[in-house]
Amino acid sequence: MADGAGFSVALRPNGEDATSYVLDPYFARAPGGDGAFAIESSAIKFGRGVLAEVGAEARALGLRRVGLFTDRRVRALEPYARLYRSLVDAGLDIAVYSDVAVEPTDRSFLAAARFASEAAVDGFVSLGGGSVIDTTKAANLFSTWPAEFLAYVNAPIGRAKPVPGPLKPHIACPTTFGTASETTGIAVCDLLDLRLKSGIVSRRIRPTLGVLDPSNLQHLPPLVVAANGFDVLSHAIESFTARPFTQRPAPAGPTLRPLSQGANPYSDQSCLQAIRIAAQYLERAVSDPEDYVARDNLMFAGLLAGIGFGNAGNHLPHAMSYPVAGKVKSFTAPGWPDDEPLIPHGIAVVVNAPAAFRLTAQATPSRHATVLEALGLPVPHNSDAIGEALADRLVALMRTTGIPNGLSGVGYGEDDVFTLADGAFQQKRLIDNAPRPVTLTDLEALFRAALIYW
Repeated sequence: MADGAGFSVALRPNGEDATSYVLDPYFARAPGGDGAFAIESSAIKFGRGVLAEVGAEARALGLRRVGLFTDRRVRALEPYARLYRSLVDAGLDIAVYSDVAVEPTDRSFLAAARFASEAAVDGFVSLGGGSVIDTTKAANLFSTWPAEFLAYVNAPIGRAKPVPGPLKPHIACPTTFGTASETTGIAVCDLLDLRLKSGIVSRRIRPTLGVLDPSNLQHLPPLVVAANGFDVLSHAIESFTARPFTQRPAPAGPTLRPLSQGANPYSDQSCLQAIRIAAQYLERAVSDPEDYVARDNLMFAGLLAGIGFGNAGNHLPHAMSYPVAGKVKSFTAPGWPDDEPLIPHGIAVVVNAPAAFRLTAQATPSRHATVLEALGLPVPHNSDAIGEALADRLVALMRTTGIPNGLSGVGYGEDDVFTLADGAFQQKRLIDNAPRPVTLTDLEALFRAALIYW
């Protein structure tokens, strides 16, 4: 696999195959590889105060009776009051569902779908973090196209059945900035009986409109900001360092190209800018809750990373995060509900990221060097040191922002390594998107390396 970074166009005059250009050496087309990439996202509205415009947007979509989905914590906050007033002022009938689980499960997804069916809504508005938006996607899907739950879940855990047709309109209004669920066709949940985390991936479940109002972030406590910030960074770094789209087998038909296409020139640009912004503002936003400039910029970085990974896809840190979150023992985190064990998504991701990027940098050192530059760091002369430099910077940020010290900091030990590796190895969509082949033995070594960092 050729290694490289940046965006340039070099014409190949001999027309050897259908791809007569090379956008960058990294995107050299493999035999049988895809020769095109597609860019998709929700429509987006961004700015302070835009939450008040949601009612008018819902009316413009032809909605009359909306399902307003949120969770109990967000329902008690000021953004909920603003959104509800906007919907009332637009003359909409509102059915409120505020029982969204902070970390959704297959059962909570189906409970939300039952509510949507019984309430007979003609569209959805979601207000909350990724859990709320993902739950609303699932409620829209299962209330519109009912099926046994695993039918739509990613293979090999589920059957990855294509969504049969269009869903109802969905306006997603995030109150966090890490998951970027408002931009993606991905909904993630815990599968309780299997003790695994997996997801549903389909362009059909992507929200119609994402409304990003940075004033919604004012309530977030420091560790929640840190976890979201690391989710942004990892989304962007994983997408930029993913297997290039030209190394993935070409789809059998033009409508069968997956959402997680691999690294591509468009996603590269949004991801690199997201890394630059997050590197500049993450520590500021965590240390000073009144630094609205920092939080506004992080929300924009989350949007950029969301568009990037929504079209490129993530790889190892996210694959590893699924069993880390799904097999939680007793850990709870300040800023989240503590009535049951919970490893928040951003924390479950970043405790794996330094170990994972040490490995992937060996495959594509130039790509990882470009990440170092985006983080504002010098690039080591020895390419073998690039992964270590990237890991060291992430660990330093983890320490200054209060992230637990690796897997041991969230309750895992040496005895858990094989179980975690086995759970991650089942995340085929993510594992296959890494820039190098990854075996079960590799994953065991990665989880072992992620146990403790300092």
